[in-house]
Amino acid sequence: MQQKQNTSAGAQTKYPYINRELSWLAFNRRVLNLCSNPNFPLLERLRFLSIASSNLDEFFEIRVAGLIQQIESGVMTADFDGLGPRELLRRIHIQTQTMSADKYRIFYDEIQPLLQKEKIFILSMSKCSRQEKMWLEKYFDANVYPALTPMAVDPAHPFPFLKNKGTYVMLTVANAQIKRAPAEIAIVHTPQILSRVVRIPTEDENEYRLVFLSDLVKHFSEKLFPGYKIRNRALFRLTRNSDLYIDEEETENLLKTIENELHRQKKGAAVRLEVEDSISENNLKLLLGALDLEIDDVYKISKTPINMIRLASAYDLISRPDLKFPSYKPALPPEFKDPNAIFDALKEGDRLLHHPYESFRPVEEFIARAANDENVFAIKLTLYRTNSDSRILNSLKDAAMKGKQVTVLVELKARGDEEKNIRWARELEEMGVHVVYGIVGLKTHCKICLIVRKENDGMRLYAHIGTGNYNSKTAKAYTDLSYFTADKSLCEEVAQVFNTLTGKVANPQFKKLIVAPFNFHSKFLELVKNEIKNAKDCKPARIIAKTNALIEQSAIDALYEASQAGVKIDLIVRGICGLVPQVKGLSENITVKSIVGIYLEHSRIYYFENGGNPLLFAGSGDLMPRNMFRRIECIFPIENPAIKGRVIEEILGSLLKDNMYSDYLHQNGAYYKDAKMKSAPQFSAQEFFMQKEKPNI
Repeated sequence: MQQKQNTSAGAQTKYPYINRELSWLAFNRRVLNLCSNPNFPLLERLRFLSIASSNLDEFFEIRVAGLIQQIESGVMTADFDGLGPRELLRRIHIQTQTMSADKYRIFYDEIQPLLQKEKIFILSMSKCSRQEKMWLEKYFDANVYPALTPMAVDPAHPFPFLKNKGTYVMLTVANAQIKRAPAEIAIVHTPQILSRVVRIPTEDENEYRLVFLSDLVKHFSEKLFPGYKIRNRALFRLTRNSDLYIDEEETENLLKTIENELHRQKKGAAVRLEVEDSISENNLKLLLGALDLEIDDVYKISKTPINMIRLASAYDLISRPDLKFPSYKPALPPEFKDPNAIFDALKEGDRLLHHPYESFRPVEEFIARAANDENVFAIKLTLYRTNSDSRILNSLKDAAMKGKQVTVLVELKARGDEEKNIRWARELEEMGVHVVYGIVGLKTHCKICLIVRKENDGMRLYAHIGTGNYNSKTAKAYTDLSYFTADKSLCEEVAQVFNTLTGKVANPQFKKLIVAPFNFHSKFLELVKNEIKNAKDCKPARIIAKTNALIEQSAIDALYEASQAGVKIDLIVRGICGLVPQVKGLSENITVKSIVGIYLEHSRIYYFENGGNPLLFAGSGDLMPRNMFRRIECIFPIENPAIKGRVIEEILGSLLKDNMYSDYLHQNGAYYKDAKMKSAPQFSAQEFFMQKEKPNI
């Protein structure tokens, strides 16, 4: 926790903040802690080890890479929390080294023994029997050897380019025919196209004996160097800077520019080296020199797998439903059972779906029905992330082929999905869809769809606004809200958002919607100030905010001021949180809890007591600078009394009550279970929602 001088309401005060990167590491620590949770099924604990490892990869690719660039460019300015990049990088290395060691301790000391009791063996080559090694050698010769390319490193063969997150074997080889032959270096890449986990056949079909492909390549690598003996061999893995750098104002063709930048990105600077501790000192020095890394950037691994993300492949391969979360089929509310009646249902009133507990199918049906309805003239939709077999994309193509006006805003800069989105954009354009890429300098992150339909009384608008992406796969794993409405004023404002995205609107005005970057920041501060005024006037005052991140300084300061005024504030922040709770005289009325459980908490919900007449909002925007100032976000009001009551009492109420997968943020930036709730009966909001929404599809 750092303190920085801050000016608020004309008075000098010192406000404390938690650093963004250290807060993120605390979040990933909670993901890792679930791997030791006895309430989690055994194979889910294995899967969460993979998730924690994948999270850490992205952290190094983007956040750590950014800090290194700051230092190299001489930009040493501290963020508002007060930590400079050099000191922050030092702390990150300490914490990530510890986290790396803990991952292997949990895997070998906690998970592996339990797996073995279930006849599931994840083996190193040294633990395989003679017969197993013979089978693996045949498998290697037939399936792996043909795909391998040994790369010598000598004056005729310069050090090869190494792929980001690729797994390699580094070898020291020597000519077996020459006495005291000089050592030579070679590198072998483990092909990403091959299955990452190999299952050894057993007589018992319920027994699993698994070996990682990288161990197989390492063990049989001498086959690639006939006439040579191997003196040293070690697996290693590299992480590179993977951020995109685009000057949109100087770009004439954004799609082509991003394609070129993606190609350049693959050659980003190295930021981390994970390597087996069996590597020789000379080989490690050679690697560091070739990659321009320091010894502090090295993470030595003593046991396999060197890439724990591959544990997800083992999870997928093992058919043991009894060791995984029970399969869950989402419920289908009665009003959505007839897709042909969806427009009639919306005329009667707004509708809400709570994913993944309720099916994502009505969202797909909403767009599919619009595509096939002869009375629908136009469909407009924002596309940030979607799945490869998206039914929604097919519906949009069908609608365009039928002559409807179809407009899709494709966000090309959605991190990790840039190549996919370029492909979708081209496919949609080929089918006659009008594809646009948004506003220069802003990323389009809102999740909105608008249907224009001709009816007896004229043109009518229908809208879907969500907190999650138009992605049927993540809708099964992320908690999100889908809001359907035919409310005239709300739909007209959704249309205004699209006009802003596709045309030119100098200063768009919104009365109901909260749209970043135009009024999200100012509206949030206004709503908080209203609670402060009500508290001072002895009126009911309370704030509940469920968000993925809270790191925008003025929003944090406003919440501090509200706490000082006596406003009770409950924050449910899944990930990064820069606010320090429970500081006497400053934030003692603020609690911050994080729920990391079966599903990824993704919905954003904002509640304000408003003197006894509560205001409720949900949408795509988090309380972060990027969401408030550098993205198009859409936060919508929930005014329908029945839906409003459900969200406040059932959804928010259950999340606040949760004590099974919840941890509370303390002043030191760490998360702990609430001592007061330890004696209370265990309650999981996520499990409650699953039990409540009985599947009926």
